[in-house]
Amino acid sequence: MTDQLDLLSHLRRPALLIRAARHGVTQYNRNLHLRRLLLTASLPTNGPALTLLMDIEDDLDHQRKEDRASYSCARHIEVLIAMMGEARLLRTSTDNFNVS
Repeated sequence: MTDQLDLLSHLRRPALLIRAARHGVTQYNRNLHLRRLLLTASLPTNGPALTLLMDIEDDLDHQRKEDRASYSCARHIEVLIAMMGEARLLRTSTDNFNVS
């Protein structure tokens, strides 16, 4: 868990992508958004979900850097929003676990 959050904190992306994702994370709905992004009926827990999202985002970032026609800025932002949302949920669950 901590490794994922550490990797996420060191992620460097263009400021415009990050700002857009930060605006969207307030509206993040795990059941709606994560299900659509992962194309699954059953949702994984926060840690595995974040790992899957990080893999998807890494692929999108490669597409962005290579100027591929298949690159979708909107999808990239959606994935970043989900990553931020899952990271928040993971931090909250970790904090609650450590308090007990």
